[in-house]
Amino acid sequence: MLFNSLDFAVFLPTVFILYWFVFKNSLRSQNFLIVAASYLFYGWWDWRFLALIAFSTLVDYIVGIQLDKVENPFRRKGLLVLSLLVNIGLLAFFKYYNFFLDNFITAFTFMGMPIKAHTLNIILPVGISFYTFQTMSYSIDIYRKKLQATKDLVAFTAFVSFFPQLVAGPIERASNLLPQFFERRKFDYLQATDGLRQILWGLVKKVVIADNCAEFANTIFNNSSDYGGSTLLLGALFFTFQIYGDFSGYSDIAIGTSRLFGFNLMQNFAYPYFSRDMAEFWRRWHISLSTWFRDYVYIPLGGSQGSKGQQIRNIFIIFLISGFWHGANWTFIVWGALNAIYFIPLLVFGKNRKNLGTVALDKRFPSVREMFAMLATFSLTVFAWIFFRAENMNHALSYISGIFSSKLFEFPAFSLFPGAITLLVLIGGFLCVEWKGRFSQYAIAGLRRIPSKARRWAIYLLIIFIIDVFGNTSEQIEFIYFQF
Repeated sequence: MLFNSLDFAVFLPTVFILYWFVFKNSLRSQNFLIVAASYLFYGWWDWRFLALIAFSTLVDYIVGIQLDKVENPFRRKGLLVLSLLVNIGLLAFFKYYNFFLDNFITAFTFMGMPIKAHTLNIILPVGISFYTFQTMSYSIDIYRKKLQATKDLVAFTAFVSFFPQLVAGPIERASNLLPQFFERRKFDYLQATDGLRQILWGLVKKVVIADNCAEFANTIFNNSSDYGGSTLLLGALFFTFQIYGDFSGYSDIAIGTSRLFGFNLMQNFAYPYFSRDMAEFWRRWHISLSTWFRDYVYIPLGGSQGSKGQQIRNIFIIFLISGFWHGANWTFIVWGALNAIYFIPLLVFGKNRKNLGTVALDKRFPSVREMFAMLATFSLTVFAWIFFRAENMNHALSYISGIFSSKLFEFPAFSLFPGAITLLVLIGGFLCVEWKGRFSQYAIAGLRRIPSKARRWAIYLLIIFIIDVFGNTSEQIEFIYFQF
C-alpha cells in the first residue's frame, strides 16, 4: 500500500478511528490493532511475504528472551549468531543470491573454467532491508545488556511491523520505539496536527518534487545516448531532487502518521543538501541507517580509534557496506566507495567534525564561504548519484563521459521536456521553504507558531492547491527505497 494512494487515504482514517474511539481504553487492544493494520498494510503488496516478517519477528523475540535468561558467554554468543544468521541469511538470499551467482559464474568464465548455473526469479520483499536491521539491533542491544527483552509478543510484533515505518524506515532502535508500546497513549491534538503538517509536507516532496523529477530523470537516463552534456547534467540534477524528495518525503509521512497514533520516530533527514562538507552530509542523510552502521559496525571495528590507516579502513568498510545495502549491483558499491573517497580527506585532516551546527546560524543568508562549500558538496553529491541511478557500470561511465563533452556548455534541450522549466521553478521555491525551515524537524513546522488561524489555513490551502495543480498524481509512482 502506497502512502500516496487512494487505498491509504481510506486505510489511515479507518485505523485512526478504531484506534482512538473503539480501542482507546485498552493498551493491549491498541497494540493488537497496530499489528493487524500493519500486516494488512504489508500484505496489500503481497500477502505471501507476511510469513517472512512473522518468522523474523518470532526468531528475534525468542532469541531476546533466551539472551536475558542465559549468562554463559558461549551460549549468549551462539544465540546472537543465530539471530544474525537468520536475518542476514534471509536478506542475502532474497537480495543478493543472483548477484553473487552471476559474479561467481563470470569469475570462473574469466579464468577459463566456464560453469553452468541458473539464477532464480526471486521477488525482493518490500522493506526487508529495513525490518531485518531493526530486529537485529534489538538482539544486539540485549546481547550487549543495553536493553531488556520483552515478553509481550504483541508489543514486540507491533514494534517490528509498525506500518508507518515498516517498508522504508526510519530504522528505529528498540530502545526508542519499543517502550512506547508499553506507555498508555492519550490523544494529543497538538501532536496530531503537527503530524498532519508533516504528512502534508511529505506529500509535497513526493508528488510535486520527486514524482515530477522522476518523469524527466527517467527519460534522460533511459535514453542518455540521445542527449548532450547539458541535458544529461539536467537529468542528474532532476534525479538528485527526485531521490531526496522521494525518500525524505516518505520519512516525513511516516513520522507524521506515527504522531497521529501518539508515537515519536527519529528524524531521518536534516536538510542534507545544505551541507558544507560530505561528513556533514552523512550526518544529515538517512540518519537512521548512518547511525545504525556507526553503532553496530563502525564502532565495533574500532571507529575513530587507532591509527589513521585503521580509521581509513573502517570508513571504507562502512561506505562499501552501505552501498551494498542499497542494492545488488556494482554501481551501488562504486557509489559507496566514491563517498568514502570524498570523506577520507576530511578524516585525514581532522575536518570531519567541523560543521556540526546548522548552516548560517542566526543569519538569513549563508556567507560566501558557506555558499561555496554547499555548492561544492552538492556538486560531489550529484556526481555520485549518477552511479546510484545508472543501470550498470557501463551506463554510468557513458553517462558521465556524455556530460563532460563539448555539448556541456550548450543550452539544455528544454524543448523536448515540456514543463521542465516550471519544475525548476518549483524546485527553487521548495529550496527556499526548506532553507527558511532548516532549524525545524521539517520545513513547515514553524507554521504552528503563526498566531492568525486564518493565515495558517490560507497557507495550508495554498499547499494543497500546489499539490493538486502541480502534483504528478496521474499515476502512483512507488517510493524509490521500496526496492531496497
